[in-house]
Amino acid sequence: MKKILTTVICSLVGINTMLMAESARPRLVVGIVVDQLRTDYIEYLRRHFGERGFNLLMQKGAYMRDVDFSTPGIDAASATAVAMTGSDPALSGVPSAETYDRQTRSSRPVLLAGTQGRRNYTPENLLLSTVSDEIAIDGIGLGGIYSIATDPQLAVLLAGHAGTSAVWLDTETGRWATSDWYKSLPMPVALLNRTGSPAAKLDTMKWEPAMKLDLYPGIPAQKRYYPFRYTFPTNDRDAYSRWAASPPANKEVTDIAVDYINQLKLGSRGDGIDMLGVAYSAAPFKYVKDGDYRLELEDTYIRLDRQLERLFDAIDKGPGMDNTVVYLTSTGYYDDANPDDPKYRIPGGRFSKKRAVSLLNAMLSASYGNGDYVEGFHGNQIYLDRRTLESKRLDATDVARAARDFLSKMSGIGSVYTYSDIISGTSAKAESLRRALPAAGCGDLYIDFQPGWTVSDDTSYPVKDKPTRSSMVSTPAFILAPEVAPRTIDSPVDARRLAPTVTQILRIRSPNGAQLRPLAL
Repeated sequence: MKKILTTVICSLVGINTMLMAESARPRLVVGIVVDQLRTDYIEYLRRHFGERGFNLLMQKGAYMRDVDFSTPGIDAASATAVAMTGSDPALSGVPSAETYDRQTRSSRPVLLAGTQGRRNYTPENLLLSTVSDEIAIDGIGLGGIYSIATDPQLAVLLAGHAGTSAVWLDTETGRWATSDWYKSLPMPVALLNRTGSPAAKLDTMKWEPAMKLDLYPGIPAQKRYYPFRYTFPTNDRDAYSRWAASPPANKEVTDIAVDYINQLKLGSRGDGIDMLGVAYSAAPFKYVKDGDYRLELEDTYIRLDRQLERLFDAIDKGPGMDNTVVYLTSTGYYDDANPDDPKYRIPGGRFSKKRAVSLLNAMLSASYGNGDYVEGFHGNQIYLDRRTLESKRLDATDVARAARDFLSKMSGIGSVYTYSDIISGTSAKAESLRRALPAAGCGDLYIDFQPGWTVSDDTSYPVKDKPTRSSMVSTPAFILAPEVAPRTIDSPVDARRLAPTVTQILRIRSPNGAQLRPLAL
């Protein structure tokens, strides 16, 4: 009888241990955002990658080849907000990196609180909870939530409201920084700022090809004669911005991430889930001298793969990949727009915002009486001056329609939509604009510019020129987790499904504004 009882007890203990092992949640979540990462470049350069970077994600994880953010005007900030909240830009509070302030009649970073002089970035304008917030809430604040990026807004979005720390590069001083919201810098970064910040070593940094030039595929012959070489002298006032846009910056971000894993023991402390958010860039390097950045772009991907290997190796030596969820996403767009050489005779022209505002104001003055009718022209949106309309007792919708009809005839403009067109329209374009533009802060007119034209924002100094392209590229995402079977998903995946999928794997709540169900992985 005793032997039977002992056998039963042992069996129950074994079953219980097995169930506990099966239900154990990951100890660390690593969320990676790579600005402008492209699917075709990953697959094109795959044979040049190591086994523990992109290839590990493609072979061992769920590989989504075409993640669709499906809203116009998506950029690094708004795409990161979508990936972290599971909600449209119109609802997240982050419709774009820059927002228009009607009071000051100027643009400012969307997550910058107070005056720009303080450089005080906070998540106050982020209106929804994020994956990192839900991890913090689930762990009743016991888990650590850390993020690193060269861009302050990406660092804030990855850390969320409840983050322990968000760290970014101050491009004015060349030192790693944070804001009052996140209090102090973590110990590894505080030490780095004393002796090894970019400010202390920028003059010694350089960027050269990682391989022999004949190993880079698809590069024209003239690019193979002389290897590129970029330095970042501190007497250049844009040196830190140029450095932040280069692969050496990705390496510095990885250095900090590895220090966090090793020194802060992420994923190895108590029962709470820790999170590490990391932002990299795979954007074209716009500082090339000849406008052809294909060689530099391939080198960026090859070097980025090596940084992923370093990060994954640190995880493996720390909490272990079997205790970690890694999810990596692109930002869903690609900005390769450089003006084409006139010798190719591509149709196009230069659209001056200043001239458009002047002509529009003249037309409205002729129709409704003299006045300043245009308050601002920010991005693709025109803001009418409400004080002028109120003083003349004019209906804003009627004036916007008149402005739309006038602007539609200008060279360089493809389509114009009033706010009324957007909120009441039934077309796919109107629906996508509703998802992109928040009701509060939306302009009175939205403009689609003609591809091939260069839009010149000459309403302020310095003048900024932006060539217009509308060609689409496929952008990827990956989820690597112990419970996720390797698979490749070829059909488009709505980017809003990423956040709830990650939280489902963790068995915690989805962010409070998540709009779609998680993927069945």
